[in-house]
Amino acid sequence: MRPETINDIHRNVQSYYGETLSGSSDLKTNACCTVTEVPDHVRTALGRVHEEVSSHYYGCGLVAPDHLSGMKVLDLGCGTGRDVYVLAQLVGPLGHVTGVDMTERQLDIARRHAGWHAERFGYEASNVTFLDGLIERLDQLGLEDDSFDVVVSNCVLNLSPEKERVLREVFRVLKPGGEFYFSDVYADRRLPEALAGNEVLYGECLGGALYVGDFRRIAAHCGFPDVRAVSSSPIAVQSAEVAALLGNTRFDSVTNRLFRVPGLEDACEDFGQAVIYRGTIPHRGHVFDLDDHHRFEAGRSVRVCGNTYLMLHESRFRDHFRFFGDMSRHFGLFPDCGEPVVTGTAAAGCC
Repeated sequence: MRPETINDIHRNVQSYYGETLSGSSDLKTNACCTVTEVPDHVRTALGRVHEEVSSHYYGCGLVAPDHLSGMKVLDLGCGTGRDVYVLAQLVGPLGHVTGVDMTERQLDIARRHAGWHAERFGYEASNVTFLDGLIERLDQLGLEDDSFDVVVSNCVLNLSPEKERVLREVFRVLKPGGEFYFSDVYADRRLPEALAGNEVLYGECLGGALYVGDFRRIAAHCGFPDVRAVSSSPIAVQSAEVAALLGNTRFDSVTNRLFRVPGLEDACEDFGQAVIYRGTIPHRGHVFDLDDHHRFEAGRSVRVCGNTYLMLHESRFRDHFRFFGDMSRHFGLFPDCGEPVVTGTAAAGCC
């Protein structure tokens, strides 16, 4: 993409979110509105965020992964900081959350309420930092290699004109064993160039949405060969004008997690391994869901593929599982690969 085109997209996005939209109610679709079920502890955290911050929220998912206490977290495209202030509560006073955004008006709102939130959370000092810059150029903001435990983003990757560069930067700043946990919008096909260039569609998180197959290829190319979907929901288009432009193209809001773990493969391979969840992750005493097809019931042995084994063994979740087996003997492709778990049932072994 030409530099002038990249700059035009950045300016249009800044204008759309800094001037065109005065709040969440101005959106023409539900692409930038979270519809995911919210756990009780996250709902409590949301209720403690300042009203002005929440009223300018444009996310499309819930980016509050489990087990964040004491972690360093980076939020890409943080806007007015709603997710930052939720995460600030989840990491606790010993953790820290850094938000990056390129829209000055939104950052002004975020920074204005830093002290208010620290006092409300009972912290001696604020545990958040907001940086003005591009998510494609984190190196220019002084963010070092291997410096974050978790990176999150909420309906922002689609707005970037350099998506592969964003993923490469995420991989760079993540610590080994860290994860990129993010929500974004995906299309069921590649969009015609005319639609991708429409300013309203782009601002509504549709024009820049990747075809899901292309996203998986880009992710693999950037070091994330196994994309795990946590949740998804279809996007409704309220505007008849926008619907007419889109035709039969369908969009979904999907929350994915990508782990920076060496040894991951592009398929679920069987090494005869199994894990038992100890039931010790906070707020997940009985069941822990890694993604939409891996549910671990406390105390129950579950057969897993090599990738799932590594994601658990090499990440912050390691101490919460017992592990059986290694990678020394291969049994072919893992059976029932990718079959979703039916809510309310325990996984006997699926990947």
